[in-house]
Amino acid sequence: MLDFRFDTFLTLCKVKNYTETAKLLHLTQPAVSQHIKYLEKTYNCKLFSYKGKSLSLTPKGEILKSFAMSLKASSDKIKSTLAMEDDIYHLKFGSTLTISEYTMKPIISQVLLDNPTIDLTMEVNNTKILLEKLKDGKLDFVVLEGTFDKLDYESRILSLERFIPICSPNNKLANKAIEFTDILNERLITREYGSGTRNILEHILCDHNLSITSFRNLTKIGSINIIKNLVQNNFGITFLYEQAVYEEIKQGTLCEVSINNYNVSREFNFVFLKDSLHKEVYLKWFDYFYRIKKSLRQL
Repeated sequence: MLDFRFDTFLTLCKVKNYTETAKLLHLTQPAVSQHIKYLEKTYNCKLFSYKGKSLSLTPKGEILKSFAMSLKASSDKIKSTLAMEDDIYHLKFGSTLTISEYTMKPIISQVLLDNPTIDLTMEVNNTKILLEKLKDGKLDFVVLEGTFDKLDYESRILSLERFIPICSPNNKLANKAIEFTDILNERLITREYGSGTRNILEHILCDHNLSITSFRNLTKIGSINIIKNLVQNNFGITFLYEQAVYEEIKQGTLCEVSINNYNVSREFNFVFLKDSLHKEVYLKWFDYFYRIKKSLRQL
C-alpha cells in the first residue's frame, strides 16, 4: 500500500505550505519536513524549492507527483475492490454535462443490460472539477469534451463531434450566410466558467482575436436545456455540440447559424491517470464504450 509519507507529499504539493499541510494532516511542522526529507533521501533528489517566499515543485518533484497520484488512486481502488462483495463490480466515473445527457444515456443502458450486478456511479460535473477528482482518486476515469493537458493524463478519443453556432428560426441570422463578426451583435448564452463547452468556445473566440465579452450581452446558464429553451425563444444565440441539438434542428425549433469558413469539431475524450495499475481495466472500459457509441452511429 502507499507509504504514508506520500500523503504528506501530495498535500504539500496542493497547498504549497508546510504549516498548512501540518494542520490539514494533524501533524507537527517538523514531522512534515521529516517526511519530505525522507522521500528526498529515498529518491536522491530535491523535491521542492523556494522562489522568493513561494514554495514550488522542482522538475523531479513534478515527476514524483505524477507517479504518487497514480499510486494513490490505484491504492484506493484496490481497497474498494477488496472490500466489495464477490459478485458485485464497482465502477465510479465522471462525465461532463453535455456528454452525460447526449452520449452516456445509451451507453449506461447497455452497461446495465450486460452487467446486471454492477454497482455503477456516474458523477456529472464540469471539466475542471472532474479532473481534480480524478487526480484525488475519487473517480476511476472521466469522459470529457473540454480541453486538458494530454501530457498529464492517459487519454483515448471516444469520438469527434461538430461544435456549432445555434439560433432561433426567427432570428435575423437564420437561413443566411454570415461572417463570424456578425454574431457579436447578439446576446451570447453560454455555460458557466469551468465547463468544457465554455472552454472550447473561449478557444474558438480567441482564434478570432475575440472573447465572450466581445458580444453585445452575455448570459451564463448551467443547464443545457434552459440554454436551448432561451435560444428557441430568440433571447440570444449559443454554441453547442450538434448532437445536443440534433432533435431540435430536425424539428425546426432551432437552426444552425451558417458562418462562412466555420467548421469546428472537437474530441470527446476518455481520460484516466498516467501510470495507473488499472490501465488495462480502464482500456477495456474504453473499448466497450467506443463499440457501443460506434454501433449507435450506424443506426
